[in-house]
Amino acid sequence: MSNPNGFVPCIASTWSFSARGNAAAWPALAAGGDPLDAVLEACRVAEEDPAVDSVGFGGLPDAAGRVTLDGCVMRSPAECGSACGLRRHLHPARVARLVMERTPHVMLVGEAADEFADLHGEPSRELVSDAAREAWERWRAAPPTLDAAAAQARDRALRPVDSGDPGAGALFGSHARNETRWHDHDTIGSLAVGADGQLAGACSTSGMPWKVPGRVGDSPIIGHGLYVEPGVGAATATGTGELIMGVCGAFLAVEEMRRGATPLEAARTVVERIGRSYRIEPHHQTAFVVVGPDGTVGAAALRTGFLVAVRTPAGERLEPPGFTLRAD
Repeated sequence: MSNPNGFVPCIASTWSFSARGNAAAWPALAAGGDPLDAVLEACRVAEEDPAVDSVGFGGLPDAAGRVTLDGCVMRSPAECGSACGLRRHLHPARVARLVMERTPHVMLVGEAADEFADLHGEPSRELVSDAAREAWERWRAAPPTLDAAAAQARDRALRPVDSGDPGAGALFGSHARNETRWHDHDTIGSLAVGADGQLAGACSTSGMPWKVPGRVGDSPIIGHGLYVEPGVGAATATGTGELIMGVCGAFLAVEEMRRGATPLEAARTVVERIGRSYRIEPHHQTAFVVVGPDGTVGAAALRTGFLVAVRTPAGERLEPPGFTLRAD
């Protein structure tokens, strides 16, 4: 419900599988709860769902067969935290909140981040599911694709495409019996506005499948995969992290809002910048979700196939971005 100051609670998250997390987070947020609690709940649902093949327990390993998880949270430039390369803890965004609230730092990485999570009572567990391990073994045994045309066709087919079914989870479902369905990757980014107008955001990802061990993408980096500025707006990103990182995508979106852009205009500016800055490959996709303090949501994508899940007092909705740069 709205309040006399005009603020409307809202939670917006990347991809249709996030609708389940939005629903879990909504009752507390609508009752006046902390928007940071809400986005962490949205991430938790995705992290624990093995059907979601790009986040948490459903995520795919790196080239060495290990799953590593990254995440971050943010309320403001002075309140943000990140955890990267976790190998034993399922909830990187939750660990990132601990970094934000219990240390003077912003980012912890690798084994030390796992040890920090242990110290603060986060349960340790195996992160590689049986299905993920089997997929990695098939990938490791498969011969490389030598024909450039075949590789391009494969990459185009494996671009993440949202079916619009919140229960599906996988973004590469048409390749469900082929390990190459995980050639690409994606993440969950979630933004929330509280009944008092407070903003918060969180990201969680298992990163790029078969990545070079140690690779970190945009998702856990403040200003790249997530940025929140009180009174101005919040932005999160999904897709090919290297494209997002080169333009500091989430920060750029919020900075555009500071200059007077609407959430949709801000998201469009970033996608257009990416389109001008890179040679776009067939498998590339990026998308941005931007939220204003008044609960206005805007989204833009490099290509078709992206959906954003939004929950407000009017109900849940899944919608395509308001702007898409390319139709190919």
